[in-house]
Order: sequence, then structure tokens, then C-alpha cells
Amino acid sequence: MENNAAGAGGRKASPWDRQAFRHFLPITTRWMDNDVYGHVNNVVYYSYFDTVVNEYLIRAGVLDFEHGATIGLVVETQCSYFAPLAFPERVEAALRVARIGASSVRYEVGLFKEGEARAAAQGHFVHVYVDRATRRPVGTLPAALRSALETLLVERAAGEERA
Repeated sequence: MENNAAGAGGRKASPWDRQAFRHFLPITTRWMDNDVYGHVNNVVYYSYFDTVVNEYLIRAGVLDFEHGATIGLVVETQCSYFAPLAFPERVEAALRVARIGASSVRYEVGLFKEGEARAAAQGHFVHVYVDRATRRPVGTLPAALRSALETLLVERAAGEERA
């Protein structure tokens, strides 16, 4: 897999450094994650993104995916690839929050080969939080959710591009 990730304005993006993240989750790759080209298939990267975000929210006690009144719907995703990941490598999924709005959150995720300083892949996704019953955006994020998200809120490093 070549480093062909384009950043803002078509410029080549640079991999993020692990020091820019506040939460990490080890993920063991599975045999079925590899594709015929011998590396983790691109769709699996998004599964890793979803896993690190929801693991954090569940452990923080702010996501009840069965009965919670407020749920997050993914409305935007993006991933840039820099180096291949493959079974049986261990991946460290890193999470930070780049922006908290009235009813939305921009999560940024870095996927690192175990122990590596630079991301093998990185990207973002945006959750819009809605009322479970009406599917309409909430007026404001619940206080406990906002508090949990604020602990991951980071300022972008000088020169670091958005995913």
C-alpha cells in the first residue's frame, strides 16, 4: 500500500504522531481482516474506527446503545492510508476529539502498528447525536457525554492537517 493520502487542498497528508492522542485501544487483527492482497482490507479500518469510539463511550458510561435516549449517527467518514496493516499484527487504535458542537462531535482516529510512533492510517468521523425516538438532532449534548468528550478534546499540533 503506497502513501497516497491527500490532505486538504489535495496536498499529501502526513501521518499523525501517537503523542497527539489521549485514548488508546489495542486491537488484534484477525485472519479474516486480510484481503487477497495480503493486508487489512480498507473497510476493516472503519470497523476499527467505530470500535475505538464506541469502546471509549461505553467505558465512560455515556453510551447505552440499547436503551439510551440519545444516540450518535455517523454522518461523515474519511480515512487516509500510509502503511499496510496485516494479520497477525496488533493495532493500537488512538482516539481524540477535534470538535464538539451543539449536537455533533468530530472524532479523529489514528491506527498504529503496535509500538510505532506514526499512524499507518488516520481519519475521522462525525457523529450527530439525535433523539432515539424522533431521530432529530438534540438541542445540546447531554452533560455527561459532553464531559466525557471534553477529556479527549485536543488542539491540533502546529502544521498538522485535518483528516
